[in-house]
Amino acid sequence: MSDKSRCRDVLLLAVLASAAIAPAARAAPEEIQVYLDDMTDPGKFGLDIHTNVVATGDGAVEAPGAQSSLHRLRVTPEFAYGLTPNLEAGLYLPLATLDGSGRFAADGAKVRLKFVAPKAKDQAWFWGANFEIGGVDRKLDPNPWNAEFKGILGRRWGRWTLATNINVDFKVAGPASAPATLELATLLTYDLNSTLSLGVESYNGLGEFRRLGRLAAAEHQSFVTLDKRLGRWDVALGVGGGYGANPDGLIFKAIIGVPID
Repeated sequence: MSDKSRCRDVLLLAVLASAAIAPAARAAPEEIQVYLDDMTDPGKFGLDIHTNVVATGDGAVEAPGAQSSLHRLRVTPEFAYGLTPNLEAGLYLPLATLDGSGRFAADGAKVRLKFVAPKAKDQAWFWGANFEIGGVDRKLDPNPWNAEFKGILGRRWGRWTLATNINVDFKVAGPASAPATLELATLLTYDLNSTLSLGVESYNGLGEFRRLGRLAAAEHQSFVTLDKRLGRWDVALGVGGGYGANPDGLIFKAIIGVPID
């Protein structure tokens, strides 16, 4: 390995490690996932079903008229289409919820565009970006139109994968004050074999850009995860919880990769 490659890998590892130990995040959204470099093949469709439910918590709401996350089941189909080897389009439709009283609602939709930089055949590190924008019902967010820019950075060492997403969330339209915020989401996994892996995930909010570092008031979420491939299906399960300023306690999540093409 060249000195230049060693320096690059040391710098990358430092960034990832700093993200992994950063405290902090937000109450369970429609998607709890760390983005990697996986892409849908060009001209092909993909489908992931995202679900999560908050089993315990204090039931706090963010604004008057908002829906509590406690006992709320969120189910979000995510459709993907490969545009090129390095570019993928996605659609979250619908952003569905089933609240603690059994009321079902379709609460919005989002679109996204993901880019992953070209890699050499044996290249261990990867990077990319994802942009999404969409609208949700006011009971989920007082500002119905929001967007997120996500930086993707990661590296693989044998059976280990370490990655972080650097997320910038900002309001597009809505009545409530909502300064742009910075978040870090980190993943560390170990492949037990070719079809089964175990991991940990941490979702970390660092606060508003104008007030970064107020960690005592930040929210935290962490999970233990299991990912199992069953033929063309993929089942990713996670159990964890919120702490710090997060009103959610025990959280269960799942992502089901459905073969449709």
